[in-house]
Amino acid sequence: MYELAILARGGVLLTVWAVAAGWPPGRLAGRLRRDGWQRICRGAWAVPGKEVDWRVRAAALQLLRPDWVCSHGTAARLHRIERLGATGRTDRLEFTAPAPTRSTAGGGMRVHGTAFLTAEDRSTRRGLRTTTPARTVGDLIRAADSREEAVVVADSALARRAVEGVRREALVRYEELAAELAAPRRGATRARSWLRLAEPASGSPAETVARLRMGDAGLFPESQPTLRTAAGPPLRPDFLFRAEGLAVEVEGYAFHGTRRAHERDVARFNALQSCPEIRRVLRFTAAEVFRHPDRMTATIRAALTL
Repeated sequence: MYELAILARGGVLLTVWAVAAGWPPGRLAGRLRRDGWQRICRGAWAVPGKEVDWRVRAAALQLLRPDWVCSHGTAARLHRIERLGATGRTDRLEFTAPAPTRSTAGGGMRVHGTAFLTAEDRSTRRGLRTTTPARTVGDLIRAADSREEAVVVADSALARRAVEGVRREALVRYEELAAELAAPRRGATRARSWLRLAEPASGSPAETVARLRMGDAGLFPESQPTLRTAAGPPLRPDFLFRAEGLAVEVEGYAFHGTRRAHERDVARFNALQSCPEIRRVLRFTAAEVFRHPDRMTATIRAALTL
């Protein structure tokens, strides 16, 4: 019999591999527990000491189910596509599997059975089989519960931005998303109307929601225009009402926890006010955008009349 650690792949052992190597099925689970192996799910174990995070769980499930592809929220996390309300849902894994697999949910995961999964819809990201960025965004927008949820996903994928501390390029072009949503599938009509609201210049989910709320109030600023500061280097305010000289900044949830970060924030605010196009700057927190949008738009409207 081979040593169990030799049989593992990427720190994951399937019990079928151990049995095939000669380990008696009746003794295997007890031996694994005594040696400190960690049960990931039925039929899969992690080597002693390995952190069993969502990626390890996904890898184990894909070893057990070679036709499963990470999709929806799990694919979004792999591609670093931001979503509204993702905090607290990140431990649930989502996969798409070709028919005749039926859609199921439970045990910390959800499987979407579908007849619409081609080779062009698949890619590999961080060692896991996953839907492409275009297919991922399409799945999420078609299934979205709200306009804000849908447009946040589209904006994130279309934008070059830093996500989870990693700066990445734009993941997809608008034309690719339009093509993905062109098929007459459930939720596609509504999804196409939401896609038209996307803005690749958006810098964060809070900016996306702020823009949508301003639009609801009949306020339509420029998003992330490039301006020249008095010192010369370019600067991009989140929003600009050019005719009125009003810049609007939305602070995300990320906390400026170091002195250097705070200094950069202050320097940016001062530089904004030195731009010849700007006469006034308003700043709102993400909490204000999400919880008190009417108050935000009323403040902006009042400033525009000064």
